[in-house]
Amino acid sequence: MNTSQSVMHYFWVASPVVKAVMFILLALSVASWTVIFQRGFFLRRVKRACHRFEEHFWTSENLTELYKDMREQSEVVKPHGLQPIFQAGFRELSRFSGLAEKNPGKLFEEIYRAMRVACAKEVENLSQHLSFLATVGSTTPYIGLFGTVWGIMSSFQALGSAQQVTIAMVAPGISEALVATAMGLFAAIPAVIAYNRYNHWVEILIGKMETFQDEFTGLLTYQTQGGS
Repeated sequence: MNTSQSVMHYFWVASPVVKAVMFILLALSVASWTVIFQRGFFLRRVKRACHRFEEHFWTSENLTELYKDMREQSEVVKPHGLQPIFQAGFRELSRFSGLAEKNPGKLFEEIYRAMRVACAKEVENLSQHLSFLATVGSTTPYIGLFGTVWGIMSSFQALGSAQQVTIAMVAPGISEALVATAMGLFAAIPAVIAYNRYNHWVEILIGKMETFQDEFTGLLTYQTQGGS
């Protein structure tokens, strides 16, 4: 009997409590892998979008034309990464352009405030569901351990009424318990690895966004002061 058949056999002969534990672990594992794939595709897309936008931004000779192009694109596809931050800052620049000569400090305060708000929204999008991976990674081993303890406890309780104890009597309950442990680890390990990896990516992207805010504000300051 191969491994997959053994696992299914132990599942069907398991006690109701251990079966419930296995169902929970299976559901958490499926949900975890769904989040892992979804977050992986999303974060890669944001990284590529940031790279493309940086190329457009630093090669563009007219920020107004760039803003118009970006706004048209955002009507078709929702932007992520640096583009929403740029759009928010340039939108405030257009709204308060009259302050450029009267009160430039107030102008840049409004621009930076708008970019911070846009950046916070992007960070929220980037971090979405990562806490779920952290929760799965930290709790599923204990859920599996609960199934293990329950299975072993049931095995030893069954020995109380036996006149002669043999390995064959104990082995099924212990095997059932170890399957619960294995399922807990199977759910936890990928979730922990993905969480650490994706959290690192998010930190890098946040750093890019914060750097861009400073660079964009510095560029606007330079242009407002006439390049002096």
